[in-house]
Amino acid sequence: MRDAISFTLLFCGIVLALVARVSSAQDPSPDALIKSITHDVIAIIRGDSDTRDLAKIARLVEAAIVPHFDLARMTQLAMGRNWRLASPEQQQTLIEKFKMLLVHTYSASLTLYRNQNIEFESLHAVPPETDVTVRSVVKQPGTAPIHIDYAMEREPAGWKVCDVNIDGISLVITYRDTFASQVREQGVAGLIKALATKNRSNDMLSSRAGA
Repeated sequence: MRDAISFTLLFCGIVLALVARVSSAQDPSPDALIKSITHDVIAIIRGDSDTRDLAKIARLVEAAIVPHFDLARMTQLAMGRNWRLASPEQQQTLIEKFKMLLVHTYSASLTLYRNQNIEFESLHAVPPETDVTVRSVVKQPGTAPIHIDYAMEREPAGWKVCDVNIDGISLVITYRDTFASQVREQGVAGLIKALATKNRSNDMLSSRAGA
């Protein structure tokens, strides 16, 4: 499951990395937005000699990819009922720690690209819908196709991703199971500490990889 999540995050990341280049005045549909930048992003990944530099990739992910996720909503969904147990200060800390967890996960995932092919299903959304799912299929020779769905919401700042579904398994729900276990054992403060420890460990790995 962990490999599947990493593989999916790779494509979620490279597809969204050039969203900032698309003019907001064009106001494309979510699927058109994603499809229009897929080929450009893949070309960059193929041609970038530093795609194994985790520290560099982490900076790119934080600047170009993370802004297109609704981190507050994703963190709240990942926390589930335990979100109410966190103080406002703890909630903000959880959002920040969750963001860094995604940054590190995406950064590692970007090293997995191996010329896979992505196909998108037509999106049958009728304006003014604000919640849509963009469906895609990743095809690789010799292996079963992987179905990846992007749950997206239209916000004042534009379309945002609030969950990724991998072959029927929600990324947010996967984190929810982990977070719930940690809260049961150590409380919200313990979860924050565990996330901080995980992020520090990932920072060290990135530093060594880029050395």
